[in-house]
Amino acid sequence: MTTGWEAAVEAQIRSAQERGEFDNLPGAGKPIPGRDMPYDEGWWIRSFMEREQIPSDLLLPTPLQLRRRIEQLPAELRDLPTEDAVRSYVAALNTEVVAWLRTPTGPRVVVRPVNVDEAVRRWRADRERGAPAVTAPEPPRAAPARPRRRWRWWRR
Repeated sequence: MTTGWEAAVEAQIRSAQERGEFDNLPGAGKPIPGRDMPYDEGWWIRSFMEREQIPSDLLLPTPLQLRRRIEQLPAELRDLPTEDAVRSYVAALNTEVVAWLRTPTGPRVVVRPVNVDEAVRRWRADRERGAPAVTAPEPPRAAPARPRRRWRWWRR
């Protein structure tokens, strides 16, 4: 038994079929893509990202996005025309890093601000060489491990 609103919906669908509004739809007469594949919970986000051409880096947590941007920094700086543009680009990146350091979220990953003068020096060296290929930056050296002090206001 159908209710009043179900009957109204069925009537609208039937009249749309008679008008031919469902004819020539994309994918009509074709099998449903991925029907024979095992179920994947994230199928919709993958299809959305492929359809909209969204880079998968956007799914990374903030510290990993920042680390990746720092690693790709020489390649991004290479095309900048002036030293001021390089300095402002690195300063903007450092602003994002410091903002994350103030309120860290996500996994605990070491992310440090970029040395602006070092980035400019490297940019100049790349421009003088006219190097099309940029080498990856050296990974930051890990600080020696030391025990973490817990300060308590009542033990002062």
